[in-house]
Amino acid sequence: MNTLALGPSWLDPDYLINTFGLPGVLLIVFAESGLLIGFFLPGDSLLFTTGLLVTTNQLDSPLWLVCLLVALAAIIGDQVGYLFGRKVGPSLFSRPDSRLFKQENVEKAHEFFEKYGPKSLILARFVPVVRTFTPIIAGVSRMNYRSFIVFNIIGGVLWGVGVTLLGSALGKIDFVHENIEAMLILIVLISVVPIGIEFLRARSKSKKEAAAAGTEGRPGPAAGGSPSSGQRGRHAKR
Repeated sequence: MNTLALGPSWLDPDYLINTFGLPGVLLIVFAESGLLIGFFLPGDSLLFTTGLLVTTNQLDSPLWLVCLLVALAAIIGDQVGYLFGRKVGPSLFSRPDSRLFKQENVEKAHEFFEKYGPKSLILARFVPVVRTFTPIIAGVSRMNYRSFIVFNIIGGVLWGVGVTLLGSALGKIDFVHENIEAMLILIVLISVVPIGIEFLRARSKSKKEAAAAGTEGRPGPAAGGSPSSGQRGRHAKR
């Protein structure tokens, strides 16, 4: 099966699976789930393609085993990210930008975590880039470890197993199998929708706050300065 590379050829899901097999898939899922260097990896499209290849017998592993191992890789990855965040702490926010590290990614994940709290560990699984930094931010914020484990397991299973099963189910449809390039592009587009929604919400919120600030800054009418009171005052002097 030939797929359309959505970036460099070495990031093409089909190329990665054919070259490294299931161990490569697990390593990528682990890295994207909790290592700083894993934010650019193709998690969603990779899992979708993995499920498709399993159901078409191009990947010689039972589906239940693939789902189990993918979920474990995702959960362990977040665990490593959390422990890394606890160890590094606030220094992560003062780290200078580099080719592979952007401070805005940390700030975006921090805002996401602050907004949604513990459930962000589940929601972030479906948002590229954010899912890499959220467990680290949870560690930086010293989130209760027991709560972290619970939400980490739920998110890892929903994302890892869910996207893989989606690829397996849709892979049985001839149209999907014959248009895998379009499906991978659709998966990527769907995965960035939450980022777009959050951007529009933040933009709308900032506009409302700016408008409110402008309204509050306008000088109000002087006390007793209404036209009726002024007229009564003039009539009284007469």
